[in-house]
Amino acid sequence: MIERKAEPELMYLPHEVEAYAHADFSAVNQAFVQRLMDLFPTETALDAVDLGTGPGDIPIRLAHLRSNWRILAVDASAPMLEVARKAASISGLRSRIVFLLSDAKTLALEDASYDLIFSNSLLHHVASPPQLWSEVRRIGRPGATVFFRDLYRPESDARARQIVETHAGSESSMLKEEFYRSLLSAFSVDEVRAQLCLAGLENFSVEASSDRHLDILGRLD
Repeated sequence: MIERKAEPELMYLPHEVEAYAHADFSAVNQAFVQRLMDLFPTETALDAVDLGTGPGDIPIRLAHLRSNWRILAVDASAPMLEVARKAASISGLRSRIVFLLSDAKTLALEDASYDLIFSNSLLHHVASPPQLWSEVRRIGRPGATVFFRDLYRPESDARARQIVETHAGSESSMLKEEFYRSLLSAFSVDEVRAQLCLAGLENFSVEASSDRHLDILGRLD
């Protein structure tokens, strides 16, 4: 296993935000949303929070499918959150999604206030995972579902480059380099399991779900 090389927590430079916002993540995002639909197949009303929402595509997709979900979308990058707000407005869903500028490690949210806490591709950006998992425990109601999907680190640099070409070969050189750095910054399945054990979340499952993704799933006590 290659050594982890942490990347910056925030994406806020204009050219980075622009490239990420216009990249085609539709298949990956729709697969993530479908997993949430599988977990919540009925129209039960709930309070959901998306940590590290980025351009906001996932909460927008969810708002189309679940009219009675109250969705909060959180990101620590002001430029990225502005992109998300504009996308929600264009989709006609601006009134259905609340956007919050906040660090996921220090959330300005009340204790035990959410039924569903989800995140796609945030963990590999986080410098201090224990703080993140502590906040997840704090804001979730008893019985709340937690679902995170993230990258996991490949076994070699060559494998990382291969994954980039397989899944982002048609993207810009800048976006491909961002993807490569993200793979090197990602945690292994075992490292995530160790994080969860330290956070008292050892009942959560951590499994590889693709050639580059791992899924973290559990319920809070």
